[in-house]
Amino acid sequence: MRLEELDALTAAPELWNDAARAQKLLSEKNSLEESVTALKQTETSLNELSELCELAEEEGNRELVAEIITQLEELKVKTRRGELEALLSGEADKNDAFLEVHAGSGGTEAQDWAEMLLRMYSRWAEDHKYKVEYVEETEGDVAGLKSATIKICGHNAYGWLKSESGVHRLVRISPFDSNARRHTSFASVWVYPVIDDEINIEINESDCRIDTYRASGAGGQHINKTDSAVRITHIPTGIVVSCQTQRSQFQNRDAAWKMLKARLYDIELQKREAEAQGIRDSQGDNGWGNQIRSYVLQPYKMVKDLRTEAETSDTKAVLDGDIDLFLSAALASKVGAK
Repeated sequence: MRLEELDALTAAPELWNDAARAQKLLSEKNSLEESVTALKQTETSLNELSELCELAEEEGNRELVAEIITQLEELKVKTRRGELEALLSGEADKNDAFLEVHAGSGGTEAQDWAEMLLRMYSRWAEDHKYKVEYVEETEGDVAGLKSATIKICGHNAYGWLKSESGVHRLVRISPFDSNARRHTSFASVWVYPVIDDEINIEINESDCRIDTYRASGAGGQHINKTDSAVRITHIPTGIVVSCQTQRSQFQNRDAAWKMLKARLYDIELQKREAEAQGIRDSQGDNGWGNQIRSYVLQPYKMVKDLRTEAETSDTKAVLDGDIDLFLSAALASKVGAK
């Protein structure tokens, strides 16, 4: 049993000889212990509700029966999420995740939409007790963000979020249009795993262009506004990564290199997955043509995933971070396809 193995590893006297490895093992151990505890609590709740339901039916208490049925439905949803999480067995599923948001063409409209998406994912992460770290922000010309990168830290962060890569489309009455016309905006999201030093990704520095610039960010609360920001462009792939939250140019450069390695590692993971499934490219073109989800606020309210057909009319809840419906549907569809 993995938990017993982790108990032995974390009890070893040499555990803290490698602090990074120790933290990783302890994080996995804590996550598994929480899963086991949750499973036991679910079993206890199910037994208690079943017994209570029998008593309520005998007494003819319909109101209590209805309340128990509601609780059982909530328990079913919670159990389903636990079942899906147990299937996150990909090579990097358990890792932390970098999440990038880029505004599409359309100026202020698209930049505002990019900021709305960043807020949505940050809220989701916080609701699930993940830690959110801001890595890079480039503020919009009038409002919103041209681009932003956050790091979401916690067990299975990448596994849950990896299906969010692609183009997200918003339809709404523009708050920036004095004529109150309906606008369509696009923003792209890219999710890739944080990797540790044990994974060796070779990068030829001659294939990269390194630029330094003055950091800037919306509101300024997350960003260290100095000349220490670093941007690395990997010329063969066109990948661009930036970091501007560290105190020194050296620290930002080191963080940017790690992000670039993570992006290249993610590309390799996608290739392996595509080969395993016998298709050319499991993720498709991550350009503007690869639309994965539509968010319609006017003339009606609907968020619909174009891959799984999952949808909801509760657009406010979705934009406030309640995206589990879509994450679960994406994971379930991938498991079902295997």
